Amino acid sequence: MADTQTILFGADPTQRIVAAEAGEAEAILYIRRDDTVSMAREPFTPWLLVSRAEDVPAAGECTELTGEGYRHLITFPNWGAFVAARNSLRLNGTDHVAYPSPEKQFLLITGKTLFKGLTFDDVHRMQLDIETVGLSAEPESNRILLIVLSDNRGFEAILEGEEAEMLAEFVRIVRERDPDVLEGHNVFGFDFPFLSARARRCGVPLALGRDGSELTFGTARNCPIGGYSRPFTPTFVHGRHVIDTMFSVQRFDIAKGQLQRYGLKECAQVLGLSEPDRVFIPGDRIAGLWATDPETVKLYARHDVRETQRLAALVCPPEFYLTQMVPDTYQTTATTGTGEKINSILIREYLRQGRAVAKPCPAREVPGGYTEVRATGMIRRVVKCDVESLYPSLMLSRKIKPASEALDVFLPALEELTRRRMAAKSKAKSGKESDRAYWDGLQGSFKILINSFYGYLGAPFNFNDPGAAEKITTAGQAIVKQIAESIEQHGGNVIEIDTDGVYFKTPDSAATEEAEKALVAQVGRGLPAGINLIHDGRYAAMLSLKVKNYVLIGYDGKRTFKGASVRSRADEPFGLEFISSAVDLLLNDDKKGVSRLYMDMMEKIENGRLRVEQFARRERVTPKTFSSAQKKRTAAIAQGVQVGDYITIYERNDGALALIDEYDSDENREHLLDKLYKFACRLQEAFGDEFDTLFPNPNKNIRARQAEAAGQQTLF
Repeated sequence: MADTQTILFGADPTQRIVAAEAGEAEAILYIRRDDTVSMAREPFTPWLLVSRAEDVPAAGECTELTGEGYRHLITFPNWGAFVAARNSLRLNGTDHVAYPSPEKQFLLITGKTLFKGLTFDDVHRMQLDIETVGLSAEPESNRILLIVLSDNRGFEAILEGEEAEMLAEFVRIVRERDPDVLEGHNVFGFDFPFLSARARRCGVPLALGRDGSELTFGTARNCPIGGYSRPFTPTFVHGRHVIDTMFSVQRFDIAKGQLQRYGLKECAQVLGLSEPDRVFIPGDRIAGLWATDPETVKLYARHDVRETQRLAALVCPPEFYLTQMVPDTYQTTATTGTGEKINSILIREYLRQGRAVAKPCPAREVPGGYTEVRATGMIRRVVKCDVESLYPSLMLSRKIKPASEALDVFLPALEELTRRRMAAKSKAKSGKESDRAYWDGLQGSFKILINSFYGYLGAPFNFNDPGAAEKITTAGQAIVKQIAESIEQHGGNVIEIDTDGVYFKTPDSAATEEAEKALVAQVGRGLPAGINLIHDGRYAAMLSLKVKNYVLIGYDGKRTFKGASVRSRADEPFGLEFISSAVDLLLNDDKKGVSRLYMDMMEKIENGRLRVEQFARRERVTPKTFSSAQKKRTAAIAQGVQVGDYITIYERNDGALALIDEYDSDENREHLLDKLYKFACRLQEAFGDEFDTLFPNPNKNIRARQAEAAGQQTLF
């Protein structure tokens, strides 16, 4: 068996590689030493895998691997020969493994990885932001007003003037300062497509590559973010990585749930990264303000790049340090799923040892984690206890691994990641202040992989095993139920059980934090070896509604909203305001106050006293906007809007949708009353039998009055 260092980081120890670019038969490596970047060239041999000898392409050289599965490694003299062979295999429907990225192929087969021996701050990162007349680059008048740049070496620049001159200066600065990474917020969706379109119009080559080449755009793909994906079209710059912090912050926020919107200003505010005296300018006012007060627009743009730099420093280190392990570029690592990362690490080791790569097991349903709500309403004095890395702990303690994993690298890799994470986590807490960011980023990268080993088993990867995944979930369900039973036996009242944790109301005997921790430790002592139960949070109150839908109120007053029932990005602002105020009132046991709030909001809607900003909602334009039958109304007003952009819309009284700019006191008030009632219904569990009395359905009353009026007209 290989040592875990080799498994996790690859066999090649070359350090300080900041970029790799593979071509026809050669790879170029860019290596940073302090402020100098040198270039090295190495041979590149493209390759693919097939399972049967009769499928080996004639143009390639075959090496037979030991074991079952994809046991024929085919290498090619150049990229063109590989592409021709791969296309032929595809055309014939031949089962094979072939990576479309030459850089990934090179890194995987050589055992090299990027950034070894470097910290996140060692790498030269440049941030960019542009201010424009409009959101579309096509109209000739929609010029670039400003290009603003900064980097983590203290550089800042604001470029203004003639558009062609700005673009040429932008290229010159990038080439001169030579950053390894280009960062921006929504650069894939806006900045680089806009820059490219305007550069073509001006006849200025965007030659940002380290080899003097122009930037290029890849094919559309998806960036996995938790349980969903975001479509995007990547921008590629030779020798540099392009990082979109809008995607990075969403991936960062999956476990934390702090953010409702992912615009730069909102993220900076919530995460405490905003510039002092931050300037805010609505997007549709920038062009007008530029004509009258350009200095304010410049300050606004300067604040944008500074906040982008801070945001990247917070959310990007885990993916950066993952790139030291995963055989891929930083840019791709930051936009691909964790299962693929584990798959690449395993395949790299199997090929290094000359072993065949397994074929995936057929996919099938795997039982999920156990969830249950046992108490609803506003509950005081709440503790959350959590099994630390439940599924990885079960895999290690019970030696559960894929049946096809013959080299026995899966569990050792998981065990070593766990050990390294605990060590890095400890140093992040107790080490020198100057080193804490490094250790925290490192432990975050280990955590991402650790938490994905279970998901890997049930997904369609080479060494998957749905049967092993089922063993883990079944064992996890038994453990979390045991925890809940033990808590009840010790006098606590279980509120919610969710996969690996339990929220409970503490008994009177555990009225302090120390007593809470002692109770959790006592419960944990009854668990199997290798399963560690921790005190994971304490709260003054919890508004429990349904599974995975609740509000936590800390002893410091901070509120955490979890689940679409209490907060959703699709909610209208007046609904968010209602629920937020209702939580405050419920915290004071003022149920009738919530009813008065509801009646007041109802009266405002009926009399047209809500501002359009309170009931208009922001919606993202996606390909489905124009293809889905359910989106016909949205498609009708989104013509000419680019996919990926946002529109703010409301419903007119005739049922049609309209843009906020078209508002003419014509909102559908019945629709808004129905929405208000639905917002109140989300809190129904907090009111029990009183709900119908406290929150009458307004549209039922309207229809009753309409029917009564119609009856009176008939009589006359």
